[in-house]
Amino acid sequence: MNILIVKSSAIGDVTHTLPALSALRRHYPEARITWLVEEAAAAIVEGHRALDRVLIAPRKSWERSLKAGRLREALRGVRGFLRQLRDTHYDLLIDFQGLLKTSVWVFLARAERKVGFGRGMQHAEGSYLFLNERIPAVDMNIHALDRGLILLERLGIPRCPPVFDFPINAENEADAVALLEESGVRAEDPLVAINPMTRWPTKLWEDERFAQVADRLLEEGLRVAFTGSKADQGAIDRITSLMGRPVIRFDGKTSLKTLAALYRRARVVLSTDTGPMHVAAAVGTPVVALFGPTAPWRTGPYGGQHTVLRAGVGCSPCFKKRCLTKDYEEKACLRRITVDQVVAAVLEKVEASSGAAPPRAGP
Repeated sequence: MNILIVKSSAIGDVTHTLPALSALRRHYPEARITWLVEEAAAAIVEGHRALDRVLIAPRKSWERSLKAGRLREALRGVRGFLRQLRDTHYDLLIDFQGLLKTSVWVFLARAERKVGFGRGMQHAEGSYLFLNERIPAVDMNIHALDRGLILLERLGIPRCPPVFDFPINAENEADAVALLEESGVRAEDPLVAINPMTRWPTKLWEDERFAQVADRLLEEGLRVAFTGSKADQGAIDRITSLMGRPVIRFDGKTSLKTLAALYRRARVVLSTDTGPMHVAAAVGTPVVALFGPTAPWRTGPYGGQHTVLRAGVGCSPCFKKRCLTKDYEEKACLRRITVDQVVAAVLEKVEASSGAAPPRAGP
């Protein structure tokens, strides 16, 4: 049996679909399972032991070629990907993405059954039109991970406790250990990773507050490390410049899988609502997540071991990338989350993970 999973992006969404992959493998142990994904999220599924093949759609590369006027190059790339997509006849295609941008691949794939949620799913953009089996829509306020498992249940695939099985290999583990050793972090040290950045301006907490939180945690005797991409380095420069103590920085130094290996060694990850937050949850590390314009019951860190901090203002969640409120101060949904609340939540997670209070620096 040949199965094609279509879930192309983003990091958090692809991570949320890993338990569905594990459920498919349990139900079809002899199947050949392929996953169609875009390059930015490909590392999440590459090397996963439940997968036989990964099809990478380099959409961003095609767009860059088009913007640079390299039309032939873009067309060659698209044709090459289409040959890969259509070189197999699939018995079952499952569209977990449900967006117009991926419906073209659903349409062009050679599959007997093309299954996904039908009309009524928010943001579906008519993608259900390209399916030949449409599962009745479910409430979007159900967590994204659970929605994927519900889709499989409607196909007769039993639900089991979610298993991410995030694919970290020995090289990723070695890279993470090397970074920690270079920074003087021992295996027994209580490490808190802070991931402060996100692409939505409305999801960002103030730089000064992240700086204050990091200083406070260092005062408590914890090791603190900032994480992020190369694109985040300037913003993290601003945060660390506001601190009174030196801090470890891993921003721009890790691949996605090395970051996952680092997070697995942390006692807790403090994060905005962004992809690395879901990676931390997937590798089993407790998360303290700051939520403002989005809904944690839809896309929060999955599992009971995490803490979500929200201000509870009436306009949240608005799902907007620009704050439009007239009833509260701008970005009140995040600004009303205090430094004391964040520090207390992180310390609670550290204490729970160690069974004792973290060591304090000084008398």
